[in-house]
Amino acid sequence: QVQLVESGGGLVQTGGSLRLSCAASGRTFSSYYMGWFRQAPGKEREFVVAISWRDGSTYYKDSSVKGRFTISRDNAKNTVYLQMDSLKPEDTAVYYCAARYGRYGSSPSGYDYWGQGTQVTVSS
Repeated sequence: QVQLVESGGGLVQTGGSLRLSCAASGRTFSSYYMGWFRQAPGKEREFVVAISWRDGSTYYKDSSVKGRFTISRDNAKNTVYLQMDSLKPEDTAVYYCAARYGRYGSSPSGYDYWGQGTQVTVSS
């Protein structure tokens, strides 16, 4: 049974940092892309960043997060990380980890497995 378990969310002030973790289990993920999505209240779930398990290629939403957020993976631990720096109130959302087989994509509908989410709140 595939499980993705996020951790590391919390409350932080503007300009602060958090590191989210996503521990993956239940299958071999070498052919998967791991994505981070977020969903703010009243808004649709949006893509943030993704990484290839196989070669570490990364794909960022846009300049609003690139330079502040960094995705990485630890193959030995089957864990993906999202380092978030210079956080802003508009980053407040539930952050989800997801896995997609075979190729990169930014649409939530293309992802096969999801974690339960972790809340990130940035106070102004």
